[in-house]
Amino acid sequence: MDRSSVAINLGLQGGGAHGAFTWGVLDRLLQEDWIEIAAITGTSAGALNGAALKSGWVKGQRAGAREALDVLWAQISGVQAATMPAWLSAYWPDPKVTSKALEFSPYFMVTDLMTRVMSPYAYGPLAQNPLRRIVEEFDYADMCTRAGGPELHICTTCVRDGKVRVFTGDRISTDAILASACLPTLFQAIEMEDPISGKVEAFWDGGYTGNPALFPLFEAHLPDDILIVNINPLERPGTPQTPQDIANRINEISFNSSLLRELRAIEFVQRLLTNGQVPEGSMKALRVHMVADDALMTSLSVATKTIPVPTVVAQLRDAGQAAADAFLLAHADDLGKRQTADLDAMFGTAKPI
Repeated sequence: MDRSSVAINLGLQGGGAHGAFTWGVLDRLLQEDWIEIAAITGTSAGALNGAALKSGWVKGQRAGAREALDVLWAQISGVQAATMPAWLSAYWPDPKVTSKALEFSPYFMVTDLMTRVMSPYAYGPLAQNPLRRIVEEFDYADMCTRAGGPELHICTTCVRDGKVRVFTGDRISTDAILASACLPTLFQAIEMEDPISGKVEAFWDGGYTGNPALFPLFEAHLPDDILIVNINPLERPGTPQTPQDIANRINEISFNSSLLRELRAIEFVQRLLTNGQVPEGSMKALRVHMVADDALMTSLSVATKTIPVPTVVAQLRDAGQAAADAFLLAHADDLGKRQTADLDAMFGTAKPI
């Protein structure tokens, strides 16, 4: 079925190796010629996915973007997960089983304990970020200066003032992407020039202040539709009781808080416009959409976020493809016309939009 072209923006959350789910979503969206990706805002794994898509796009458009994402995650997982035979999936353990086994493995328990009692600065010059060699392979000259492809916005947190910093255009660099994914218990802060003050500042993971930051997508020249790929569950049933589950839920809540604040602000503006409390056209009437698989994500843990198990990475990619496919089946005709995320229910306003 032929469709009219629709332009959308993407908001890509961070969540470590669970970002392979976003890889699957992006791979599926890139197969639809009628969907134009105008801009991307990404944090941590979302920043990596966004940078891979952008760098691949400027070289080979959709096919180039898909190939760049495949290469990125093959490097992260250490195997060619994208080319594993489909029949092998029948023999892979359920990701929930893998997650639990990994969570209680001696390797993960020792690693987790070390991050709690030792500073990454204790290792001095021996502390190396394993992502650096991967991120350095992006072609920044093309990605940041060549015309074509979506705008890219990379979210970080300034350590000094605790505020979000967004790097875009020629300010995007290896350090900016590494800063966006810099968990302070694992890596030394990334020091680089602050785009606001012009001074050298220390930066941590952008998830603390924008996961992802949506405000770069509010500009007048960008489309009104924002598709957010969620990899941190907004809701998790039950009360966590083990130390691991408590820490994991604290992480999810803190990394979702900035996104929820921005979504609440969007919902508030929508109500003002609907009720005629502000003149039409004085504020942008955004439409929010979400792709997620909370059932899968709530079955996983911080262990599979921090350790990219190849089989889980492949399963997350497949789940992302399936989630995007289900979204398009249900809402392809809504893009560019109406919102599909129920912000009323999310914030309890129960007012029509």
